Parts: sequence; C-alpha cells; structure tokens
Amino acid sequence: MTTSNRTDAQQRADAIRVFQVELEHLESAGVLRLDDAQHAAVRSHHQTLLSTLAQDFDIDRDAQTKQLSLGMRIASFLGAVALAASVFFLFYQFWGWLSTLVQVAVLVTAPLATFLATLWIARKDGSGYFAKLAAMVTFACFVLNLIMLGQVFNITPSDKALLPWGALALLLAYALDLRLLLVAGILCLIAFIAARVGVWGGMYWIHFGERPENFFPAAMVLFLLPQWIDHRRFAGFAQAYRVLAPLTLFLPMLVLAHWGRGSYLALEPLTVERLYQALGFVGTALVTAYGVRKQWSEVVNTGVTLFVVFLYTKLFSWWWDEMPKYLFFLLLGLIALLLLFVFRRLRSVAVTRANAEIKA
Repeated sequence: MTTSNRTDAQQRADAIRVFQVELEHLESAGVLRLDDAQHAAVRSHHQTLLSTLAQDFDIDRDAQTKQLSLGMRIASFLGAVALAASVFFLFYQFWGWLSTLVQVAVLVTAPLATFLATLWIARKDGSGYFAKLAAMVTFACFVLNLIMLGQVFNITPSDKALLPWGALALLLAYALDLRLLLVAGILCLIAFIAARVGVWGGMYWIHFGERPENFFPAAMVLFLLPQWIDHRRFAGFAQAYRVLAPLTLFLPMLVLAHWGRGSYLALEPLTVERLYQALGFVGTALVTAYGVRKQWSEVVNTGVTLFVVFLYTKLFSWWWDEMPKYLFFLLLGLIALLLLFVFRRLRSVAVTRANAEIKA
C-alpha cells in the first residue's frame, strides 16, 4: 500500500494496530505461533514504518494520540468559526469610516491574502489542522467579500454567487482533504441548481424553496458525481456524496407528501401527496437495498432513517387524532420491534452470504 498522503498513512498505521491485536488473539488461540526472531523482525519493521509515517505525515500512532487529534479537530473548527465571526464583525465595526476605494481594496485583498496564507500554512503544517482552520477562514472571507461588494455597488442579489462560493469550497476541500468545506461546497451546489430550476420555472430565485421539486435535479447530480470522480485518496468524500444525495431527493419528497400544493404537477393536492408518499416508501427501500448490495453502511443508515421518518409521519397523520396517546405510542413501539426483526433477518442473510463467499 503506497502512502502518498496523510489519509493513506493513517490507514496504514490503523491497519498495523489491528494486525498487532489480531496476532495476539491468534497466538493465544494457538492458531499461529511466531518465534522470537520473527516477532522481533515484525516489531522492528512496524516501529520503523510508524516512525517514518509519523515524521512525514504526523499520524496518530495510538488510541491516545487519536483522541487528542479529535480534540484538535474540534478546536480547529471552533477557532475557524470564531475567527470568521471576528472578521465579519471587524468589517462592520469600521466599515462606515472607510472610503469606497478602500472598501473595495479590502474586500478584494482579504480573501486573496487568506488564500495565499492557507497555501503557505499547508506546506509548513504537516498535521493539516492549522491549514484547515485557515481554509475555513478563507471561505468565510470570500463569502463576505461577494456579499459586501454587492452592497457597495448596490448589485441585486443573485443565485450566481452560490457558484463561486461552492467552487472555492470544493477547491479547498479537495486540496486540503477537508470534509467540512466539501459539505459546504455541495450545499452551495445544491442551492444553485435548485435556484436555477426555479428561475427556469418562472419564479424569483430566492423563492426556490417554495417548490421542493426544484431540488430533484441537484440530487441526480450528486448521485452521478462520485461515478465520475475518483475519491480513493479522499477519506469520507464519497460517503458525503452518498449521504447528501438521498437526503436531497427524499426530504423534498417528504415535504410534498404532506403539502401537495407545492408541486409542479397539475394534480389534486391529495393525489400529489399520495404519489410522493408512495415514492418515498419505495424509493427509501430501494436505496437501502442498494446500500446493502454495495456494502455502503452510510447509504443503508440514511435509507433506513428516511424510511422510518416517512413511516412515522404517515402514522402520525393517520392516527394521532384518532387514537388515545398511549395506544399510538404502543403501536409505534410494536412497529419498531417489527422493523428490528426484519433488519436482523436481512443481516443474517448478509452474514450467510459472506460466509459462503469465504468458503468458496
């Protein structure tokens, strides 16, 4: 396994720890026995490899350092939010005292300076935490830049601003392996596509949320993008697309399942609601089955969660006013038990199939 980035290096270190634990179990069970020379060779090789990876990529060598790294990620996120808020309020605190020329100069140079600083920090910071913090500040400055430039020149707000925001977020996300900015970029892309569809449908762009079907093309784009982009070097990126795609598709369906008047379809609202209720149940079940087939746990979890949400909201609309409350919640509990048995059965089938493949 080659280690061209920190993600690969961390995966290699995690694999070494898992191997060491499993080797102890195998020796305890008498399945495998290494002599002292072999133990020493394996231990020396792993120590040398871990030292090299730690020096080159600043990886977490054990569980304790991994916990500390989690704390560093949280601190990095909170620091980025705080610094972005500081920049925002600093601009507004002194904005009225600056001439138009100075305002434009500040707005143009601020995101450019933070972007160059991010690139410089990325070269110096092996851990990546400070670079990621700087990247999020860069994104915040760029968003603020376009908003305030529009105010300076009295430009009508446009959905087209979402496109450069999303492009910068995705650029920084792929350059620095930053999932938070990946999600921000995807959300900008979703909003832009939905707004464009709304404009093509004859509405003002800012009201695109009034027609939930505007989000369907964005969901299709998110389904297709991971097929075109190789995400093997980016841990968690493909999973983010696979989670956000069904959410973008089925959450608008959930809204339409209870608000048929928001649809473009020239049907009675009740007919639209029934149609999207059926599509929601069938679609979430198919997504769950597809996730099981592909062994994508995040897709399975998302599909199951959405299916349960569709089910429970429908049960609420049917029976909340008709049943005593204790009976309603008893029914929900029994349905949850039924789902538990169904999923356990599906899990048993998957385990049986996996065992058969191993024996083959």
